Amino acid sequence: MKKFFLILAAMALWMPKGEACTSILVGKKASADGSVMCTYNIDSWGACHKMYRYEAGKHPAGTMRKIYDRDTRVYHGQIPEAPETYLVTGNINEWQVAISETTFEGRDELVDRKGTIDYGSLMDLGLQRARTAREAIQVMTSLAEKYGFCSSGESFTVCDPNEAWLLEMCGCGPGSNSVVWMAVRVPDNAVLAHANQSRIRRVDLTDTANVKMSPNCISFARKRGYFKGSDSEFSFCDAYNPPTFGGRRLGDSRVWAIYRHLITGMDRYIPYVEGKQPLKDVEPLPMWIIPDKKLTVNDVIECLRDRFEDTQFAMDDDPGAGLYDSPFRPQPLRYEDDGKTLFNERSVATTHTAFTFVAQLRGFLPREVGGVIWWGNDDSGMVAYTPVYCSASRVPHCYNDPKADAFHFSEESAYWVCNWVSNMVYTRWSLLYPELKQVRDSLQASYFASQADVERRALALLSSDRDSAITLLTDHGDQLGQQMVKRWREMAWHMIVKYNDGVIRQEENGRYKRNSSGFRPVLTRPGMTPKSRHRIHQATGTRLEVPSEGHLDGSYM
Repeated sequence: MKKFFLILAAMALWMPKGEACTSILVGKKASADGSVMCTYNIDSWGACHKMYRYEAGKHPAGTMRKIYDRDTRVYHGQIPEAPETYLVTGNINEWQVAISETTFEGRDELVDRKGTIDYGSLMDLGLQRARTAREAIQVMTSLAEKYGFCSSGESFTVCDPNEAWLLEMCGCGPGSNSVVWMAVRVPDNAVLAHANQSRIRRVDLTDTANVKMSPNCISFARKRGYFKGSDSEFSFCDAYNPPTFGGRRLGDSRVWAIYRHLITGMDRYIPYVEGKQPLKDVEPLPMWIIPDKKLTVNDVIECLRDRFEDTQFAMDDDPGAGLYDSPFRPQPLRYEDDGKTLFNERSVATTHTAFTFVAQLRGFLPREVGGVIWWGNDDSGMVAYTPVYCSASRVPHCYNDPKADAFHFSEESAYWVCNWVSNMVYTRWSLLYPELKQVRDSLQASYFASQADVERRALALLSSDRDSAITLLTDHGDQLGQQMVKRWREMAWHMIVKYNDGVIRQEENGRYKRNSSGFRPVLTRPGMTPKSRHRIHQATGTRLEVPSEGHLDGSYM
């Protein structure tokens, strides 16, 4: 038994508990159109998250706000409601403020489970009560300091049309009802990503316009023995979430994967993200990078689709890839064999994403039109993102189907229909993914192409008939969402027929080919991929080799 607990303790040192979520922040001078952009892959096993919606409102004195945990729905308590709250759709509000997060867990002894506000509620409160990113940071930190923070360590993305901020926070221990936090503004020409590992290292603490922190941030670290240097040497990351093997290989490896799409020279950081060499011997990832070119929304989406393709971390060429070179592995990330703990690589695109978005925040447009959240349910590598405007008068039906939840399938639900297709593709990757990709990319291109026209018409209406402009934008988002789900349903039925039993029914001009009688389809049997054939041959040696004088006729098998 003692040996068992020693093994668990050793695993805790290098495996992160929060194996979920990825976020990207793009400054307005790093984007092609001058927008601030930010993203969120919320990777949550088994969770059927619908698009959240909070209506704007004014609240009389004495009104209380009940706090329910985002992940568990457990009631934590209540706090006074703000006199006025703003419209929130998904993770964006009517003022083009967008917030997301990734969990870095941090030090176990700092978690205060008796705090009132969890990370999800804190994001919602920031969106409902703030008109700018700076206001949201003030709202979030002051509420956590007053009512306590019951989640573990968090990296929050907080953006508006002018600024992108990274806010990192953790508690001060059980029953403390207190937090430590630091916020850093991302330079306008830069891109920052975070993925379940604290990212704020040494910054210029005298730059109070772009760096903010709690009064106890450094002193508390000293008190607990986490930090001993001068203030100028302080690193929030090293004090409150020192990188372990898991934080580097399963968290920061995703940051590295994103950055490699945007800038050359990222190979120098491979020793850091491999996680095998001591920290003192490797160069950590930079907090942010200046991209080689300015980014479009589609460029950012492509970063969210990353699966370590063409890198040493790629998962499509080992026995786990199966017969069809799948770059995915079943959960959990770690497993045991012959007394050893092994792990699966953790890519940005993953099977258990509940929803994903890219927020496009444009201060050069009226806010009703300027704020758009490109949304998808399920794996970011699979879905076509559709636009929902921050002023929309309702959530698209496909993202809020009342018949759908974690236990009930619905053909009108984007979550379930997209999962339906993805789960067919995962296990027969090399056969089915090319077809999904063609449909996905075609739809995505059409959605981007339609953006300029619908916004031109909305802008023409806005000054004289705001309600009609909002209706136009709302209907546009709903129609594209329904179109996407309809096309995905068609793809699901098509794949069931075309790829049944591992064969492929041949098509011509959109119709299946038939034999001379018309009774049977014309088929091909693709068999295994070259990589999987080789792996099987290597594993079985001569056992499955046909002898030189032998003959194997497979036509009736």
